Amino acid sequence: MDLRIFIEPQQGASYADQLAVARRAEALGFSGFFRSDHFLRMGGGDPLPGPTEAWTTLAGIARETSTIRLGTLVTSATFRAPGVLAVQVAQVDDMSGGRVELGLGAGWFAEEHAAYGVAFPEKRFGLLTEQLELITGMWATPVGERFSYDGEHYRVVDSPALPKPVQQPLPVIIGGGGPRRTPRLAARFAAEYNQGFPEKDQIPVQRDRVRAACEAIGRDPDELVQSVALVVCVGRDEQEIARRAAAIGREPAELRRNGLAGTPQEVVDGIAALAEQGISRVYLQFLDLSDLDQLDLIASEFMVQVAEL
Repeated sequence: MDLRIFIEPQQGASYADQLAVARRAEALGFSGFFRSDHFLRMGGGDPLPGPTEAWTTLAGIARETSTIRLGTLVTSATFRAPGVLAVQVAQVDDMSGGRVELGLGAGWFAEEHAAYGVAFPEKRFGLLTEQLELITGMWATPVGERFSYDGEHYRVVDSPALPKPVQQPLPVIIGGGGPRRTPRLAARFAAEYNQGFPEKDQIPVQRDRVRAACEAIGRDPDELVQSVALVVCVGRDEQEIARRAAAIGREPAELRRNGLAGTPQEVVDGIAALAEQGISRVYLQFLDLSDLDQLDLIASEFMVQVAEL
């Protein structure tokens, strides 16, 4: 089982806060540091210092880390023109020495679009599909050749399709819980399919939909990494669990039910159950960025143990 750290900096985090988590995660041996791509805090609380732009932030972190993989869960197709996004991600991949992964989704948070003047069309799945076609098409175009694209939403004419990412291909992550179109997109474009905060009893259902979509186009379903993102809250005892739950505005019982929470052994058991369902990567949603001791606890108590699952 591969463990990655996933943060939500729109809830209130500076670049320095994010860098501190990324560096600690790298030092402790987590394989990835991923962040959401949002521009508005969700729920109440202090909004300061305000949002940070995902790919600008990851570019900085790319230059201040050396081994940990970096990416988004997930970038919204509404935020950036696909040709520009292809350039941004390829550049950060170069800056990192080939450690970037692009999570891409259709977008869902209407309020943040209104707050920052970003168009939020009612039907966005077509945008996502065309962005995937265009971005992967540009990256796959041989150097010296040109790329053109004529879709319903985007048109590219005679592009040199530069720069290229260091990784060929650069891994694409597709997430979502849709029963038909999302599995088909994952089968067609993705190196990884991610279920974000699913109902635990629905994980095998969606896993099987994605595997079936792979088989339908002649792709080996075992090529596709199956992952989940779940909130984490670990403590040595009930007092520590309750303190960490309160710090993120949650209740221990709810976190145990919907996330990976409790004592180290409880969390190991939860991750083992995911492994039995065919999940090979877990993104631990780490919400209190000031609590780096929790990362230390995870690494010292069970990271090696779950790596063998």
